[in-house]
Amino acid sequence: MFAPIVLLLVVVIYRVAFATPLSSDLSWMQNFAPLTALALCGATCLPRRMAWVLPMGILLISDLLLNAFVYHVPLLTLEIVPRYLVLAAVTALGCFLRGKVRLPGLLGAALVSSLLFYVVTNTGSWLGEPAYSKTFAGWIQALTVGLPGYPSTFLFYRQTLASDLIFTLLFSACMALSAHRASAPLVAAPAR
Repeated sequence: MFAPIVLLLVVVIYRVAFATPLSSDLSWMQNFAPLTALALCGATCLPRRMAWVLPMGILLISDLLLNAFVYHVPLLTLEIVPRYLVLAAVTALGCFLRGKVRLPGLLGAALVSSLLFYVVTNTGSWLGEPAYSKTFAGWIQALTVGLPGYPSTFLFYRQTLASDLIFTLLFSACMALSAHRASAPLVAAPAR
């Protein structure tokens, strides 16, 4: 259980660190934030009582820190609602998959989770942002190019998908290593 908790904390520290103004030289990594990987993998590897509370709590704390100290917006905004609805759905998927799926299935779940996050959060932005026309064309704009003066939302999705897949692989590798170490004998058997 120690490895998943450390991984969750590393992901959140990474997320906050790369959002700070000091990371402006790394603008090519915009939105390289494995939010759904955190929810999915946390739910698959943490004890059931912690599977919901720890990943969602850590994400909420990091959002509050980012909103207060980096983005300078209110601590809680309407844009958080679709994000947390998706993350709750991804956490439920992770709980469902617990012990039932191997790496290829987990990567497939990470792909689906990342796509769901992209569609739902950009649809939420389309509904809440007055600059988008409330038409099908406005929705497509929210899903592809975004608003003028900002990076493409599709570019953001590419970064999110890459980070979710990479961090899902890292979670899986660390969990496999942790399981291997747990099953290895603590003292080597004497040679015969």
